[in-house]
Amino acid sequence: MSAPTTTGRDPGAGRETHRAAGGVDRTGEPILSVRGLEKHFPIKGGGLIKRTVGAVRAVDGLDLDIHPGEVVGLVGESGCGKSTTGRAILNLQPATGGSVKFQGKELVGLNRSQMRSLRRDIQIVFQDPYASLNPRLPVFDIVAEPLVIHGLTKDAKELRERVRTLVETVGLNPEHTNRYPAEFSGGQRQRIGIARALALQPKLLVLDEPVSALDVSIQAGVMNLLSDLRDELGLAYLFIAHDLSVVRHISDRVAVMYLGRIIEIADRDELFERPAHPYTQALMSAIPLPDPRRERARQRIIISGDVPSPANPPSGCRFRTRCQKFAHVLDDGRRETCMTVDPVLEDRGAGHLNACHFAEPLKVL
Repeated sequence: MSAPTTTGRDPGAGRETHRAAGGVDRTGEPILSVRGLEKHFPIKGGGLIKRTVGAVRAVDGLDLDIHPGEVVGLVGESGCGKSTTGRAILNLQPATGGSVKFQGKELVGLNRSQMRSLRRDIQIVFQDPYASLNPRLPVFDIVAEPLVIHGLTKDAKELRERVRTLVETVGLNPEHTNRYPAEFSGGQRQRIGIARALALQPKLLVLDEPVSALDVSIQAGVMNLLSDLRDELGLAYLFIAHDLSVVRHISDRVAVMYLGRIIEIADRDELFERPAHPYTQALMSAIPLPDPRRERARQRIIISGDVPSPANPPSGCRFRTRCQKFAHVLDDGRRETCMTVDPVLEDRGAGHLNACHFAEPLKVL
């Protein structure tokens, strides 16, 4: 395993005087601190004698902080490494390198038995509500399982009461806990998954695209539930998604990921109103506007080309092969910088960090 590395500016930079958009205090220590996180998958080749000939750099030097009670949205194209990041943070897929500290305790390198006690404080809600629940178990057993494993109830009566409370908390009828997952809708199944995650009273939830598999009409109910639970229980979320409107609804800060790295991170309103990175600007331009006149008048930023292979990312700036600014720049010196120098996250003011050689400092309004 490689040694922990630092890829750029501290993602918590500027937190001495700054509060998150949702009123979260970021002056204290983060509940989760990620530095130089790497998750590489080996590429095997060589015929009968398999040998490693390369690696897919799914996560390649990621820095991120989450503070108590804060919701950080992680967005990007499919295949950029969002879900792998969440699983590596939880040690479900052991990291190749870097550091993940939860409440000051290093998680990278811990085995399953060492992670067991920490599972109570950090849980995950998976993307597919149809695949994440055991179809052979009734809802009562699904929700009760973590309580039984960790021995958190003294008898069957207390177990029943805890399960009933959890099911009610997520808006389901406790009288239906004898039913099986197949008897529930997609939104109800996702609520069951949330109830299971809440059973151990965690402090941090990793939500891996929790509403992407649901109909739009059902998404709103699950999103409102997550917002209410965050307010009532003081939970911190890492909210992984590709739907920017969903992320804007729930997040305090938003991190934009491209080809295994975070390239921009800022408070929600700051990022959506003043995106600085060319990739983020292109993502924002793809969001439909409710006013048809404004929608017709605005100019879309089209990203050309395909996403480079994470097994062989471009030198210098990873986005340069698809960047309009790079394509139109005439200064050979600036082009050379983009081709050879890997940009780091730099503070543009108000806690707005951006990794782009062309970006100018933002005015704090």
